[in-house]
Amino acid sequence: MGMFQFLLFLSLLFTLQTPIPVHGNTELRSLMELKASLDPTNKVLDSWKSDGDPCGGSFVGVACNEHRKVANISLQGKDLSGKLSPAIAGLKCLSGLFLHYNSLSGEIPEELTNLQELTDLYLNVNNLSGSIPPQIGNMVGLQVVDLCCNQLRGNLPTEIGDLKGLKVLSLQYNRLGGKIPASLGNLGMLRRLDLSFNGFSGEIPLTLANNQQLESLDVRNNTLAGNVPEGLKRLNGEFHGENNPGLCGTSFPALRRCTRFDNMNINQLGPSRTHLNDTVPVVNSNALPDQGHCNHTRCSNPSRFRMLPVLSGVITVVFICMVAGFLAFFHYRRKKQKIGNTSEASDGRLSTDQAKELQRNGSVSPLVTLEYSYGWDPLGDGWNNIGFSREHLDKFRFNLEEIESATRCFSESNLLGKTNFSSVYKGVLRDGSHVAIRSINVTSCKSEEAEFVKGLYLLTSLRHENLVTLRGFCCSKARGECFLVYDFASKGNVSKYLDVEDGGKPVLDWPTRTSIINGIAQGIKYLHRNEASKPAIVHRNISVEKVLIDHQFNPLIADSGLHKILADDIVYSTLKVSAAMGYLAPEYVTTGRFTDKTDIFAFGVIVLQILSGKLQLTSSMRSGAECSRFEDFVDPNLRGEFSESMAAKLGEIALRCTNEHPDDRPSMVTIINELNDCSLMSS
Repeated sequence: MGMFQFLLFLSLLFTLQTPIPVHGNTELRSLMELKASLDPTNKVLDSWKSDGDPCGGSFVGVACNEHRKVANISLQGKDLSGKLSPAIAGLKCLSGLFLHYNSLSGEIPEELTNLQELTDLYLNVNNLSGSIPPQIGNMVGLQVVDLCCNQLRGNLPTEIGDLKGLKVLSLQYNRLGGKIPASLGNLGMLRRLDLSFNGFSGEIPLTLANNQQLESLDVRNNTLAGNVPEGLKRLNGEFHGENNPGLCGTSFPALRRCTRFDNMNINQLGPSRTHLNDTVPVVNSNALPDQGHCNHTRCSNPSRFRMLPVLSGVITVVFICMVAGFLAFFHYRRKKQKIGNTSEASDGRLSTDQAKELQRNGSVSPLVTLEYSYGWDPLGDGWNNIGFSREHLDKFRFNLEEIESATRCFSESNLLGKTNFSSVYKGVLRDGSHVAIRSINVTSCKSEEAEFVKGLYLLTSLRHENLVTLRGFCCSKARGECFLVYDFASKGNVSKYLDVEDGGKPVLDWPTRTSIINGIAQGIKYLHRNEASKPAIVHRNISVEKVLIDHQFNPLIADSGLHKILADDIVYSTLKVSAAMGYLAPEYVTTGRFTDKTDIFAFGVIVLQILSGKLQLTSSMRSGAECSRFEDFVDPNLRGEFSESMAAKLGEIALRCTNEHPDDRPSMVTIINELNDCSLMSS
């Protein structure tokens, strides 16, 4: 007996220290079927190999638990264009499925509902059709279900009321209809319910109003009718019922007051679904495939296994006692390891190691706490006592769901550029307008909330036809980022039109160049002017990269006032690029101060760049401008099609703007007057 136990111990030790191969097993086969369905062109999931190891870190978006079972699939914003395969049911220990912000089509497979370990189901912002499977009520582990922004039809299954742990249910922007099931009132843990922009009819169930955990209910843009239950008043503005003509209620400002006619026609709730059995339904274990061993205690059911002989039981007990200490140490060591592919952690909003750690600690779903509601106040007391109305900034606030939807969850295909402190994504808002969204890590922002809020207020106050328009902002504690939403400039920045050789880039004609120069001057003049709506502002970092071009080739100065919300060390680091490109005025080196004349210096550099068509300026260009030797400072791609008098004047202005002494540089008002006089003379 002692030798037998010793051999078992050595066998277990060898097994634990040797990675368990996964290739060839059921999960790998399921993943390969899933790959073929999700990514039929093999553009995204080429790292999923039939002879690979899903738990070895090479499968993009796949993370495993300590038992080397697939625990998370995070493929949000990957431009997947296929369908969700029934093979997903083979991943029996899956706890998180994140396929949002893709282009998936087809129906939600019924087999998905066999995943009883699933806590987070994110299929939002796809093109899914069909109905929601009634069997979803069997998925007792669900905490978050987000199916918004698809083409789902049919009624909302009453079986959803069996999901006792559900905390977030988002179904907005679909084609669902019928009555709102009263069984939703049985979801005692439900915090946020969004049914807006569907075709739901009938009344709001009284059972929902009685749910004391509910924090937000959105039923806008449906065909609901009747009196809103009084109990929803406690949501303090987090009830949204607009655009339901038949809906009425007292103390709900967005709704009409109820009349006697409304009160006479309110139907009582039917008894059949107003009170459901709170017991979790018993699932026939024989109908389910073998669950294997997962990281959750409920995954495997001891009743499924036959009773072992008494002798085997005794041996097992003795064996467990011998190796308990070793297992405890091994579990502790494994617990310290991350389950995620570290190269993927920054691709989506959920890093799998964070998800795993939260689940180990017995916490709620890691995505429940994300700030999606309109009422979240990201800046706390920073709003108070800073000299302006809070309502002004509220008009510009986006929520995180809108930001993620616009960028398709920060898809790499939408990434426009990245710096050492921020990333810029192209996005499309739900109204169809195109935007550019700058993501700034909170560590790069001013640490004092009051100063940060003042900076945001200033950014939202800047309005000029030659500045990039700020649509709004979003601050997310969950992601640790601040997002600035700007109008999108479709023609890129001015640097795109410099250094043109052999037709590789479009050549700007002379009228466009002079129009761009004049527009930049107008934008700088606005910044430097002190007005009632804003103080005088020095941009500090104007360059051809910071001048964007819209669809009509109008110039738009970007990042105006951005330094007001950035930490000082970040602002300083951005100056290194300006200095290297020659935009930084020489007096800054000795004084360390910015004035309107430092912006004038940068403007002069830009004028010479636009005139010459070159990013890098030379001494011969300056001497050519001094002597009106056009061949030395006017772009040869113009082939002589330019106004010599205007070119000579612009060259002179550029030289005066880049004078070594700031007092000898003209003001922007003077520059614009001279440009206007010159334009009249040349016309």
